Amino acid sequence: MKAEITVNGKFQVGEVDKHIYGSFIEHLGRAVYGGIYQPDSPLSDEQGFRKDVLELIREIDVPIVRYPGGNFVSGYKWEDSVGPKEERPKRTELAWGVIEDNSFGLNEFADWAKKADTEVMMAVNLGTRGIMEAKEVVEYCNHPSGTALSDLRREHGYEKPHEIKTWCLGNEMDGPWQMGRKTAYEYGRIANEAAKMMKWVDPEIKTVACGSSSLMMPTFGAWEAEVLEQCYENVDYMSLHQYYGNRDDNTARFLANSQAFDEFISSVIAICDYVKAKKKSDKTIYLSMDEWNVWYHSNEQDQKLPRWCRAPHQLEDIYNMEDALLVGSMLITMLRHCDRVKMACLAQLVNVIAPIMTSDTGAWRQTIFYPYMYTSRYGRGKALQTIVQVPSYDEAEFKNVPYLDSVAVWNEEKEELVLFAVNKNLNESIELSCDLYAFPGYVPAEHIVLTHEDLKAVNTEEKPDEVKPVQADGDRLENGVLKADCPAKSWNMIVLKKG
Repeated sequence: MKAEITVNGKFQVGEVDKHIYGSFIEHLGRAVYGGIYQPDSPLSDEQGFRKDVLELIREIDVPIVRYPGGNFVSGYKWEDSVGPKEERPKRTELAWGVIEDNSFGLNEFADWAKKADTEVMMAVNLGTRGIMEAKEVVEYCNHPSGTALSDLRREHGYEKPHEIKTWCLGNEMDGPWQMGRKTAYEYGRIANEAAKMMKWVDPEIKTVACGSSSLMMPTFGAWEAEVLEQCYENVDYMSLHQYYGNRDDNTARFLANSQAFDEFISSVIAICDYVKAKKKSDKTIYLSMDEWNVWYHSNEQDQKLPRWCRAPHQLEDIYNMEDALLVGSMLITMLRHCDRVKMACLAQLVNVIAPIMTSDTGAWRQTIFYPYMYTSRYGRGKALQTIVQVPSYDEAEFKNVPYLDSVAVWNEEKEELVLFAVNKNLNESIELSCDLYAFPGYVPAEHIVLTHEDLKAVNTEEKPDEVKPVQADGDRLENGVLKADCPAKSWNMIVLKKG
């Protein structure tokens, strides 16, 4: 099978915002306790932060991490998580049916983020709390001194403000599973007033309004329009959440979900622009895909967990090769929309539906780690309008699904052109051709391939390298045209450098 790719540096989607490679840590399962924080472990530093996990997170180069939820945030009292640990209360945590002891809290997360070389995206509770509590946590975190809450932070040992500049206005407020669920009008009003007061405390912050919990919500579309009607001028981003699973074990259909993902993003952009036009506003709302991933492997096991324990093995999907392919395609899709998708959070980062897994004796990379890490490190620059001509297939409700997902990112400063490509053909390799007439002097420098003969192959602590990337040979230039082979069922990154 053959595919032709056309790229030109003059035809750009836009600058890739580094925050598109963000992630997410929720007080859920072993994401915090036993994940990023394990004070009794020999693998942890003096603050209890797992050093092996920090190394893997730095390897990905994660620019921002959303915290503390997620569904958890709708019952969260941030005051419980600060001050002397021995005075912090234990609470029933209703979102996930566990006990939260608050031994790791807001200030510890701010410390951890610095060690992880990342920023904090903080969520406020607009489920069971309101606009005053939202304003107060911004004051605690960001006001320099001289007020009750900023001075309380200083009493807690944090003289300087945390300077958290991105704030989520609640979480999935349309969902019947959410504590304090609201109608679109109710949520839009409280989001508007919370954002207004939060920005009065710190005018430099950006706020994220809750979009629909997924594309499949019955109120999708109407929810976004009504919410933005109420809070358009005081919010900066609209959130999107989307997970996929291969429950019917149909790989071709599963991989075709990248087409639905593309349509989802396009639909939300259209709704945001409809409200912009209706309000005759000069302001553009950007998108924050602050929950996205594959999630289905752990569903059955999670139904068997006892209630009211602490940090159980919850939502611990063990990812296989085909999951890595879809994650790679979803990253490509977001890059193709990088003019509007400015933030994204792979959900989540450690142990809970995550690229990194831990035990008491070590940490290892899941299959999805690799497309995430390579795209984060190399997908910086300008995403180009990448034209892909390739045969397509039909599967169930999906029609005309291209066998190759691809996008090019040009880092002009580094004189580097990077092609990301996923071959969804499960049986045939694809011979890729890319005319480099617009990039004279660029030559192939590296071709990373992630594939495995078994689509269900996984990485474990005992076999952490069962699925791992390899260097491909054979990329060549023929009369200014790049020729490269993308194996069947593979994720690829091809790096070209000038000279």
